Amino acid sequence: MSRATETPRRTLREAVDDRVVDATLIVLAGVVGLISVISQVTDPTPVAAWLRYADWVTGLLGCLALWWRRRFPFVLGVVLSVASSYSETVAPAAVVALFTVAVHRSTRETAVVCAVSLAALAGYQVQWPETAAPPVTVFTIIGLGNLATVAWGLSVRSRRALVAALRERAAAAEVEALLRTEHAAREAREALAREMHDVLGHRLSLLSVHAGALTYSRDAPAADRARAAEVVRENAHRALQDLREVIGVLRAPVGELPLPGVGNIPELIDEARQAGTPVELRDEAGVTTDDRNLPETQGRTLYRLVQEGLTNVRKHAPGTSVVVRVTGRPGDQVTAEVVNAPPAGPPARTDGSGAGLRGLGERARLVGGQLDHGPTDSGGWRVRLRLPWPS
Repeated sequence: MSRATETPRRTLREAVDDRVVDATLIVLAGVVGLISVISQVTDPTPVAAWLRYADWVTGLLGCLALWWRRRFPFVLGVVLSVASSYSETVAPAAVVALFTVAVHRSTRETAVVCAVSLAALAGYQVQWPETAAPPVTVFTIIGLGNLATVAWGLSVRSRRALVAALRERAAAAEVEALLRTEHAAREAREALAREMHDVLGHRLSLLSVHAGALTYSRDAPAADRARAAEVVRENAHRALQDLREVIGVLRAPVGELPLPGVGNIPELIDEARQAGTPVELRDEAGVTTDDRNLPETQGRTLYRLVQEGLTNVRKHAPGTSVVVRVTGRPGDQVTAEVVNAPPAGPPARTDGSGAGLRGLGERARLVGGQLDHGPTDSGGWRVRLRLPWPS
């Protein structure tokens, strides 16, 4: 038979409760059987002594056998039902066995035991008819009693199955909640990694440029060296401040700390120019001067594109000219690209891992955009980002 029809595994406390129930049912079956014994003793109907003793012994063994009703419900139900064809005192135990089969076994096995019980009780009534009531009434009571027992057992089985299903659903919901929490934590770590890479990578690249200028310009006037040192100090201070802001995002509620957006792109370009990178901004969409129509998420993603593009230019093609172009219109899409001219010499060797472009790609996918990058026809490099621009 199918395992699905069996009662789910019980806990230790439930198992103890089950044994208490078993003992109670054995006592009840014994009490009802004892009442039957007393009625037989006082009944003047002549019955062979050996048959009467066999009836009593069968009833006693049937009550004791109920202790194993959960382990062998079907076998015990069939045996006790057959025994009730000649033993009146075993009838209470047979009813308990029928109830157990209805609770723990399949509907098919329950129907088999119920049919055997009906046939055995009917056979007993044929051999020793009840004189106090008409046969039709007796058979009706027998049939309704068996059906009521089966219905009760099936209802108990359905309730237990429902409880088990609810427990499984609760366990599945707990696992699902845990997985959602882990997924959210992973996304938060990835977002933090992107923010730290974008912010600190840009700021540290500026530090590298100015520090390199100090290293290779030792013969420069003291005023120029002091000015370059001041730029290094200022950018180091800004890098520390940016780091504090990124860490503050972890501690503060969402949206409490301001994050850079598309309106901060001109400031970003001014910093690049001060670092010696010639940058031209062509804002054909007007979003850097009036970003009210561009959603905040898209604006922040455009800012990170320009930031990463300028950082990569300083790493791989220092000193080359850069064009930042922004086009688009509301209701369609906004496109931003950072294009640098071919370097004068061989590309600078760096140990970059490409994490910045991967982070940009992830940002673009989160808002339904697309990122592409590659060399230009003239030998330079282009990074282009397309984002939806709701009207």
